[in-house]
Amino acid sequence: MSLNINATPITAALAGAFSAAVWPLLWSRFGGEGGDSAGLVIATLLAIALPAHLFVVGLGRAGHDASRTLDTALLRRIGAWLAAAALVAAVQSLT
Repeated sequence: MSLNINATPITAALAGAFSAAVWPLLWSRFGGEGGDSAGLVIATLLAIALPAHLFVVGLGRAGHDASRTLDTALLRRIGAWLAAAALVAAVQSLT
């Protein structure tokens, strides 16, 4: 049984929005002076790296051509991920 997650610009944008919304909460809990650095690393992996990998890169790419060509679909998903994260961060800074 294999897990296939097809990453799209929409899933990438949702992952970026999630990461941007959660990061300030994680930083206030684990970061700053005297923060729990191990907790911050684990929280970063769970809130940023894991969603980015699952919903920007995707899983189940065994049939993907491994040649050294530019993956424009991946670049679009990365752009959507970063744009959504920037938008959420901008909205949060207004409040």
